[in-house]
Amino acid sequence: MKIFSTTAAATLALSALWPVQAFAAELPYLDDRSDAAAVVRSLYNAVSRKEYARAWDYFGEAKPAKDFETFAKGYEATERVDVETGAVSSEGAAGSIFYNIPVAIRAVDKDGTEKVFAGCYTARQVSGSIQEPPFTPIQLDKGALKPAEGELAGALPKQCGDAPPTEIDAVLDQAKKLFASDYQGSCDTRSERDDAALSYTISYHNKTDAADAKPSEARLFRFYCTMGAYNETHVYYFWSELAGVRQQHFATPELDIRYENDDSEGKVESVSTIGYRSEGELVNSFYDVNTRTIASHAKWRGVGDASSDGIWIFRDGAFSLVKYDVDASYDGEINPETVLDYNTGP
Repeated sequence: MKIFSTTAAATLALSALWPVQAFAAELPYLDDRSDAAAVVRSLYNAVSRKEYARAWDYFGEAKPAKDFETFAKGYEATERVDVETGAVSSEGAAGSIFYNIPVAIRAVDKDGTEKVFAGCYTARQVSGSIQEPPFTPIQLDKGALKPAEGELAGALPKQCGDAPPTEIDAVLDQAKKLFASDYQGSCDTRSERDDAALSYTISYHNKTDAADAKPSEARLFRFYCTMGAYNETHVYYFWSELAGVRQQHFATPELDIRYENDDSEGKVESVSTIGYRSEGELVNSFYDVNTRTIASHAKWRGVGDASSDGIWIFRDGAFSLVKYDVDASYDGEINPETVLDYNTGP
């Protein structure tokens, strides 16, 4: 069975929710043929960027339409296709490996209505040891998508072929999508690091809860953003039953630092708080499950003699700034000054 007939391709056609050229320019280019699921994601990236020749090239001998012109015409009104892939299974046969990929996609129609489709793709990888030039990477072989309901995570088939069923953490999945959408282009949203996405469950009581009340539950997610020479940045998302998933912002003092003779390399004359800002990213941060605090340590230069440190504590369902230290002197010594402290007893 071919993946799309001409009619099905037309059904997935999307029109512009914003100018076509602007969207195509903003959507990052993705051409990843390193695994079968990446090929599917690359296919829809090509469709969304209006690069139909590239989309056509992801298919092997079994093409999704009778010719390229028909294939491209089926997507002529398409603006964007969002895609989710699941657990991939594989089996070998006669010099090839065949992959079964669970897939769910979302299409947005011209009038703004959304359509969801789900099903399975099959991809084929011919053993590299038996190939001759030109080399053929993993290619899509066949598949079928049918109309589905709900969010992509819910519509995604649990398995295709012999892959074991997978349990989907819907809240974490939503947080990942928001992070990818909010920070696309400014953070490494596709990082393969083991700590790229960390999840914590917080069980707690509010001060106003009755003594016998059941504890409330919240979720905290930390996402790796970027790394420099000596600092690493993180973005946090927070989930509660009432508010759902939202980005966690952090109150941070705005400081007026005065140096002797206005020389930042000289002696610090004063450090004053002149207001507060709301920050979406923290530097060199971590969450302590025992104290329910998020701490950050931002180095102002590599040797670490100048820096700022913050502590935000979780209470009554939210994080509050309780301590902030600043070492504003570039003197080769670590000698921070506390500018705010609601965390230390008298």
